[in-house]
Amino acid sequence: MKFLREVQHPAKGDKDIVELGMVEKVESEGNKVIVTLAFSKHRDPLAEYLIGSTKSVLIKHIPGVEPEIRTVIRDEAPKKHAGLDLGTEELENVRHIIGVASGKGGVGKSTVAVNLAVALARLGYKVGLADADVYGPSVPKMTGTEEAIPEAFRDGDKDVIMPIEKYGVKWMSIGYFAKPEQALIWRGPMACNALKQMILQVRWGELDFLLIDMPPGTGDIHISLVHDIPLSGAVIVSTPQAVALADVEKGVNMFRNDSIRKPIFGLVENMAWFTPEELPDNRYYIFGKDGGAEMAKKYGIPLLGQIPLVQGIRESGDDGEPAALSSRPDGTAFVQLAERLAEAVSETK
Repeated sequence: MKFLREVQHPAKGDKDIVELGMVEKVESEGNKVIVTLAFSKHRDPLAEYLIGSTKSVLIKHIPGVEPEIRTVIRDEAPKKHAGLDLGTEELENVRHIIGVASGKGGVGKSTVAVNLAVALARLGYKVGLADADVYGPSVPKMTGTEEAIPEAFRDGDKDVIMPIEKYGVKWMSIGYFAKPEQALIWRGPMACNALKQMILQVRWGELDFLLIDMPPGTGDIHISLVHDIPLSGAVIVSTPQAVALADVEKGVNMFRNDSIRKPIFGLVENMAWFTPEELPDNRYYIFGKDGGAEMAKKYGIPLLGQIPLVQGIRESGDDGEPAALSSRPDGTAFVQLAERLAEAVSETK
């Protein structure tokens, strides 16, 4: 119980689950510790976060533990945590839902997604971004919204979460509900359910574009996304070197799979060349030249843009002020990327 006091409910003034009376029962069977969490009759919109945090705390403090978290609704029989049954009502006024994906990590996918959202907003579009990288959420840091806590409330028979608004964009991330140093130790189904809440329970309102910053790879979360979220299509992000481009093929093939069949609006070649700030006209192709352009041609998809590797993009992300806000060449590159994406989406029926 002492360890469980570390699990705080972000929407309850950071009160812990023990203080809130949510710990119904704690049992042990050998190496297994079973914790039953009690929720009110109306489902807590942060249930997945609390379940994952409870597991994380047990694993952190008890060597060799096998945690199992069960949930119970007050005055009802205990039952194991099950999948969520969420509708798409909150997405009804969203015109285009676009996944920003990459075959592998480290290619700057989140940087592209955040700056693309800001650039679209600069062009006058109504934009939202959902951070679907539940294991490595970076949107709060990159937008300077780390201290923000989204409001959660009951609307009729539904739980609703309000997004954070800044730079003309509506943001949502699991990072708003977890401490920066906290590792989210979640299995695939739990991560998928948390992700659904981050998208389907958010009051997005009227949007022209909702970007979804997808985790790298082609696993359970991606399959859940494309089957449960009405994606309009996807944008693939890669860097020019061969090892990154090899993974682009996996991403392209996933969206073109017969069971998915979502259009790919184009490829973004990130870190296309290095330009020193003191030599703005110089280009050094440290990861190879035009690898993304050749890959786009191979698969018959547009090359939406080539984003240079410049120090300003990294500094802007660390400072919470996206590079797309600036009038520097890197900011201009993201605005041009946004223009080409908007055009590509309008041409796709």
